[in-house]
Amino acid sequence: MIYQSISGLEKPLSRLVMGVDNQTTLEQAARIFDDYLERGGNVFDTAYTYGKGVCEAVFGEWLESRGVRQKVVIIGKGAHTPYCNPEALSTQLLESLERQRVSHVDLYFMHRDNPEIPVGEFVEVLNEHAQAGRIGGVFGGSNWSLERVQAANEYAASKGLQGFGAVSNNLSLARMVEPPWDGCISSKDAEFRSWLEATQTPLFPWSSQARGFFTRAAPDDYSDPELVRSWYSEDNFQRLNRARKLAADKGVEPIHIALAYVLNQPFPTFPLIGPRSTEETASSFRALAVSLSPDEARWLNLEADQLN
Repeated sequence: MIYQSISGLEKPLSRLVMGVDNQTTLEQAARIFDDYLERGGNVFDTAYTYGKGVCEAVFGEWLESRGVRQKVVIIGKGAHTPYCNPEALSTQLLESLERQRVSHVDLYFMHRDNPEIPVGEFVEVLNEHAQAGRIGGVFGGSNWSLERVQAANEYAASKGLQGFGAVSNNLSLARMVEPPWDGCISSKDAEFRSWLEATQTPLFPWSSQARGFFTRAAPDDYSDPELVRSWYSEDNFQRLNRARKLAADKGVEPIHIALAYVLNQPFPTFPLIGPRSTEETASSFRALAVSLSPDEARWLNLEADQLN
């Protein structure tokens, strides 16, 4: 495992983050979580909406049974649409802590944004929970636009408050064509990525492997309508072909190249993975050993073509 520290958190974070969104039984979750922990992983991504609360409860039971709270970093998320307001944020955070049997989460993301609410109201309530110790050191937004993230930080600075210390939007080698879920936002555009690089803001990208695009997509295979809707495009198949070529050169699989692309950005990234088996976890971990040069990353993303 490779680790990296971020400002506001004492523990170094494993570069691959375990998502708990598909684990609904303790038996299955224990196999996945134990294996991840043994491989050196220490960051778990939870959310109020996952499994209508079941996933948080299962994670909390596992966490307590293993006695590893001090060893892990917990990401919590809440205030998902249509309950994206300061009051719901507070109610859901308290319920999430109870489900997980913990006093605080280390890092908290608002799961969605609500542009109808002044950004300062969200900054204020997040600071209240951080000061009360329910958020350990860092908070930010998931599926927030760059403009709203910047506005949140400007408001925080003007009031002497803590601002957004991280973002959790999509980023993958395959560019999202249509959001897989309503209200989802990617950090794929050059302006957002330039801001992340300039500020060195950590990104925790979801669907970092484009939900299987690099393992099962084919131009004539329309068997998975959601994969087609969100990821099928001419330029993404060009990226897939380049990932295959580079994978052959490096002795790995295209999926490893795709995940390595996310890991090898000029700003801190902590990709979320959602394995259904320990074999899938092992496969994701292989990407940690794949090094990509800036030129290779630009070539994979077709950016080198645009410069010529």
